[in-house]
Amino acid sequence: MTRAEGAASGSRPTAPSDGLCAVVLAAGAGTRLRPLTERTPKALCPVGNVPLLDRALARLAGLGLNGPAAVAVNACYLGDQVVERVGTRAHLSVEPGSPLGTAGGVGRLRDWIDGRGALVGNADAYLADPAAPPGPDIAALLDGWDGDSVRLLGQPATDPGAPGTFDGHVFTGFSLLPWRLVRDLPATFGDLVRAVWRPAEAAGRLTVVRYRGTFIDTGTPADYLAANLHAAGDGCLIDPAATVTGPCHRSVVGAGATVRGAVSRSVIWSNAVVGADEDLHEVIRVGADLTVPAI
Repeated sequence: MTRAEGAASGSRPTAPSDGLCAVVLAAGAGTRLRPLTERTPKALCPVGNVPLLDRALARLAGLGLNGPAAVAVNACYLGDQVVERVGTRAHLSVEPGSPLGTAGGVGRLRDWIDGRGALVGNADAYLADPAAPPGPDIAALLDGWDGDSVRLLGQPATDPGAPGTFDGHVFTGFSLLPWRLVRDLPATFGDLVRAVWRPAEAAGRLTVVRYRGTFIDTGTPADYLAANLHAAGDGCLIDPAATVTGPCHRSVVGAGATVRGAVSRSVIWSNAVVGADEDLHEVIRVGADLTVPAI
């Protein structure tokens, strides 16, 4: 297996647009984020006041991939919310019953993919590169692709030999799959690691392309908070439609939220309420009654 780390971040893809489509995986239940995901699907949890799903779609649009002919989104858990949010921006694949996993979700879209290569992204991956806007920041993944091998976006792992790494890298949310492998994926539960990535690795047909920005898997409350704080930068990110009269330090406050108490290093969702007698630190507040510690 080789690595394609030489391509500069922000370069333009050379893969033909008519031979490529994109799939955003947004069907998961987000069990590690509970109780946040008891009310909202993981893909719609906001980071920097923007739902993760919207961030993924904007990144694809930055590559010239948009609309239901070029982009698909799968949905299952609290799927009606995902369907409403997507609207007509993408083709929708609503999985009945339980989520089909990363491989099954792509397999269920085989007829829609229909011979094209597939850029597959996890909705819960937070990516940010100060050197390139969303889209161009992952364009190196597409540059010079032969249409036959598997590519993963990755970053060097702290422990290159740890389980779950690929050529010493951790996966950072996007993979590029050839049609020859997609066409054999059944629409049954399965994951891409076992069904596609590891077999391609064993065959010497998997390449890791380095992502040079910041990547955070938002799967836990602690990582979800970390992504929001990164989006906020060194200060507070407060939606203009929020009302904040209490002290606010390094926090994200959504539209319609009312903050009368103190908040620091916290995320206050849209329409949430922080009372004047409250002092919140490293938590996520939803509504007026749900406070999730970021641990």
